[in-house]
Amino acid sequence: MKLNTRQTIRIGFAFLSICAFWQMYNSVIPLMLTNTFSMNETFSGMIMAADNVLALFLLPLFGGISDRCHSRIGKRKPFILCGTIAAVFFMLMIPFLDNAYFTEPSTAKQVIFICVLGGLLVAMGTYRSPAVALMPDVTPKPLRSRANAIINLMGAVGGILYLLIASVMYSSSQTKGLAHVNYVPLFLVVAGIMILSLIIVMFAVDEVKLNREMEAYEAAHPEENLAEENPEGKEVLPKEVKRSLTFLLISIALWFIGYNAVETWFTTFASRMWDMSLGGASMCLTIATGGAILSYIPVGQLASRIGRRKTIIGGVLLLTACFAAAFVYTCFFHTFHAALYLLFLLVGLAWAAINVNSLPMVLEMCSGSDVGKFTGYYYTFSMAAQIVTPIVAGFLLNRIGYNALFPYAAVFVFGSFLTMTMVRHGDNKVEAKKGLEAFDVDD
Repeated sequence: MKLNTRQTIRIGFAFLSICAFWQMYNSVIPLMLTNTFSMNETFSGMIMAADNVLALFLLPLFGGISDRCHSRIGKRKPFILCGTIAAVFFMLMIPFLDNAYFTEPSTAKQVIFICVLGGLLVAMGTYRSPAVALMPDVTPKPLRSRANAIINLMGAVGGILYLLIASVMYSSSQTKGLAHVNYVPLFLVVAGIMILSLIIVMFAVDEVKLNREMEAYEAAHPEENLAEENPEGKEVLPKEVKRSLTFLLISIALWFIGYNAVETWFTTFASRMWDMSLGGASMCLTIATGGAILSYIPVGQLASRIGRRKTIIGGVLLLTACFAAAFVYTCFFHTFHAALYLLFLLVGLAWAAINVNSLPMVLEMCSGSDVGKFTGYYYTFSMAAQIVTPIVAGFLLNRIGYNALFPYAAVFVFGSFLTMTMVRHGDNKVEAKKGLEAFDVDD
């Protein structure tokens, strides 16, 4: 049994386009809301949290609907097709409305902008779950870890591809002194990436054929049920495991609160505090993403030697130190220095140590029949954190000042260190994964 790597890469283009879009959305939309529409940080944060609120409902809804879909092109591809086209349509309206409002502000244009933004978020929510579900649909369970490693790598490529494009198209020399930045070219490029990815998935992935092959494989290799049941016939966790799971989920929420605050507000922070352009700020995020990609394999090897829990705790402490160092720097300096690139490289390393090992720890505490439910626990806590933190952080930035961003992030990430010390389960020490397997985040 061997993984079809080329097939998995083709499937991964759907996730690549999703990650490229969200990287742009989180970088550019806050700048539009605060600079063009002059919204305060609290209200802007509420809008930035809307995608996570909608995702709590849309992702399981359309994931379930696609499970029951039966079309000539498969279960997932109709949603990927319609969702991508709708998202590109709404997305391309955004920069034109932004330019129109700057030229001649009006309440009507602001309302239309918010409505189009809502339509865009709904469109993205309709196909995100089906796109992610396509890989496990057509991949045998023993091979899903390796396949998922490739999918996550494709997502990272999508994110860093956008950041590189933004850093080139919107460098300081091109945006310095401009009263308003025109983002139409950037949105057109990202739309092109999404359409090209869609074409690859639609024409290079035969979902129906792959599903038939998968059904034949499952019939020949029935899954062994290792779950244990109590006298009432229900699967239960021991009390001490439930306690570890609770503290682990709280930890997940806390480090997402800290990290996502910086991810959401950094471009605006860099513009206000360090007088950086979007391209310059994007380069910092590119360095952090690159640091994470380079760290996946060594982090996987480290976790196999010292355990997932210790690796996560090390990452949490390093991330706390990085955010604290950024705050100290801002207290003494008001311009960006190239030495900070090293700091962002360490941020990427720390986030990789945390993110690679957290979901496997959650899934380690469940039986095979509960993987979906426990994955839901993980995303409920991580997404709930990403709903709260743009609003709370935006409120603090508005009331206290942008100096509050990094202390806010450092405090919550350090809080996750305290809760992680209470986790006693989910730390399965295994032989280090090799190659792309070390990229595995979800299983």
